[in-house]
Amino acid sequence: MADVLRVQLDHVELFVPDRYEAAAWYERALGFTIVREYEAWAADPGGPLMISSDGGATKLALFEGAPSAAAGGFRRVAFRTDARGFREFLRRAGELGLADAKGNGLGAGSTADHEKAFSVYFTDPHGYRLEVTCYDYEALGTILGTLRQGAPE
Repeated sequence: MADVLRVQLDHVELFVPDRYEAAAWYERALGFTIVREYEAWAADPGGPLMISSDGGATKLALFEGAPSAAAGGFRRVAFRTDARGFREFLRRAGELGLADAKGNGLGAGSTADHEKAFSVYFTDPHGYRLEVTCYDYEALGTILGTLRQGAPE
């Protein structure tokens, strides 16, 4: 039997006008921090600023340049979290003024129920389409039900 090639996602490249400003937004919105081990790459004007929310296992590579979200290249970048993380993201989304495609503020009512997962869709300041998704379906369903009723958790 032949060896099976196993790969994992390393990074997604995004072009932004200011790498450090974009990194600050991703930190506020999604908890990404600069991966200090690779920060020297950003000293080169053509090099990336690497940011991560999981200690560098998966990263966003921020390159200086005109955002290319409108030109395509990929449809969306999805980030996975657990039920508690999803609830926290919705709380932060309100503070940050994040909105869905219709311009409505993100909240419990803007989640998409995929019957095995919940997702919420939004864009970053440069137009890149993003998603936060959660496969802790039952736990998050309970949390969202409570949030939709306006009751304290």
